[in-house]
Amino acid sequence: MLTDAHHRIIDYVRLSVTDRCNLRCTYCMPENMRFVKSSALLTDAEIITLLETLASAGISKVRITGGEPFLRPGLIPLLAKINAISGIRQIAITTNGVLTHHHIPDLKALGITHVNLSLDTLQPARFQQITRRDQFAAVMQTLDNLLAHQMQVKINVVVMDQVNTDELVHFAALTREQPVSVRFIEEMPFNGQGHAFSGINWNYEAILDTLREKYTLHKLPDAPHSTALNYSIPGHAGNIGVIPAYSRTFCGTCNRLRISATGSVKTCLYGPDVLNVKDLMRSGEPLLPAIQQALHHRAANGFEAEQLHTSAPESMSVIGG
Repeated sequence: MLTDAHHRIIDYVRLSVTDRCNLRCTYCMPENMRFVKSSALLTDAEIITLLETLASAGISKVRITGGEPFLRPGLIPLLAKINAISGIRQIAITTNGVLTHHHIPDLKALGITHVNLSLDTLQPARFQQITRRDQFAAVMQTLDNLLAHQMQVKINVVVMDQVNTDELVHFAALTREQPVSVRFIEEMPFNGQGHAFSGINWNYEAILDTLREKYTLHKLPDAPHSTALNYSIPGHAGNIGVIPAYSRTFCGTCNRLRISATGSVKTCLYGPDVLNVKDLMRSGEPLLPAIQQALHHRAANGFEAEQLHTSAPESMSVIGG
């Protein structure tokens, strides 16, 4: 098993398969984003080698992210190969939903049922303001199709001051009839704008206080490595979660490794890149010793990791969702 410097077992990897995206969400990516050449990305063969190696060391869950993962050519065949790796018990996907609805039957056929859908507003005009693209209808079509195919859907809502905080109760209302989980995420400093991030007004406590003005919230048990504080609303088919992504209250149980589309490894979202698995594979060097060594120097939490990050924060799309 992979373990870190603080005796935490690492059994979950978030793997970006592309840095490209068809949206330009203001909290995630600058409008003038420059994408890397395809030759700089991990190839399908390298991804399989990487995941086979990680699975041999106890990684059992893989989340596929981007950019927007469905912009990667041949994603479904790649997912089929990942699905065949011994030891990988769950594959999940985070998507913006613009292209996803065409692929839902293929995902279901592969047994991939866990999908996180990024959706920060229920208003078409506001969607265009946030994403700088007019794709609201496509995303809603994906949401409807995911639910129709009985997928396990989590809607990820980044809560932004003076942008979408008036919609929190409307998002919670989505859980009344549908078995969907709506997760409100604190805004983070990874917008790729290159300027200082001064903190947030809408932390997880403020989000919960606002929801409690409308709803009675019953605390649900959280999974051992959950990043979300989970709640049910009486009479609702679904549930809600609040993720203290900036407050970083969950670091003590973190079980994940994060790998970008170009092979850069982060042992903490807030920390610097610690090695590059693509470079290791292309030079013929062994992967596991280098990964384990990096984990042995892992920071205790996101605040400590942030102190190690001397450059300006990257775009979340570059980090990998």
